[in-house]
Amino acid sequence: MGKHSFLALTGAAIVAALLVGCAERDTSAIPAPGGPRSGPIQVVTAENFWGSLAAQLGGDRVRVTSIIASPDADPHDYEPTPSDARTVADAEYVLSNGLGYDPWVQKLVAANPSSRRASVTVQQILGLKDGDNPHRWYAPSDVLTVVDRIASDYKKLDPAGAAVFDAQREALLASGLKDYRALVEQIRQRYAGTPVGATESIAAPLVADLGLSLKTPASFLAAIGEGQEPTARDKATFDTQIAGRQIAVLIYNTQNATPDVQRLVEAATKQGIPVVEVTETPDPPASTFQDWQTGQLRALAAALAKATGK
Repeated sequence: MGKHSFLALTGAAIVAALLVGCAERDTSAIPAPGGPRSGPIQVVTAENFWGSLAAQLGGDRVRVTSIIASPDADPHDYEPTPSDARTVADAEYVLSNGLGYDPWVQKLVAANPSSRRASVTVQQILGLKDGDNPHRWYAPSDVLTVVDRIASDYKKLDPAGAAVFDAQREALLASGLKDYRALVEQIRQRYAGTPVGATESIAAPLVADLGLSLKTPASFLAAIGEGQEPTARDKATFDTQIAGRQIAVLIYNTQNATPDVQRLVEAATKQGIPVVEVTETPDPPASTFQDWQTGQLRALAAALAKATGK
């Protein structure tokens, strides 16, 4: 066995040992500050889309590290490294998605208990149950709820910075998310009820929040999202919807392009149905949440306008 192979195995073994036998406990309570702070709040987010918002809400009073920051990494089956474990161990505030999307985060939190750390999931913030659609960053109303909660938690962790956090939140809502919120409202008012299709479940929260009508079978969306083969019946239903132009637009997650998905995209294109590309994580990775999402919303609005003539 080579030196690098041994080191890789050692690192994996360390993480595995940390994750074994960790008792589940509630870590969402915000710890009371022990006195005046000497530096920024150490924040860890599981994914960079939440990390972007967390950083903008905190300004220079927080330091945010996002573990998943590459489009090539899949949060569902990510294998944490010893460095990730140390990052979480040193954090004061950990924000993960929950809903089965990033279960490894809570295992790292449990493996490194600390009375000075709060660990919160988007699932807890929104009061959702296991099995609900995990892609909550694609639900604009949920995003605003999470923004409010992060700002509130920051003020509890750093009361002296309360005015700063209030100002950061107001700036994000009034300026940073201005175009994002305006596009959401425009699509809701102009295209409510318009039938659309999607290649997987990532689009479902967005479609619901925008008031569009998602015609794709839910079981098809779930199968693609879970890496399974859709049923022949679901495939036939989707084919019929495209062939009969029963959907105005097809929303396509380019980061999950299975052969079945690629076939549907090609069929929609041949039928003249606009295809709107979305990604699960920011692309490019350094994009702010709002730049990423606003670009996709603009593309969706343009496709709906083309399809409906509105």
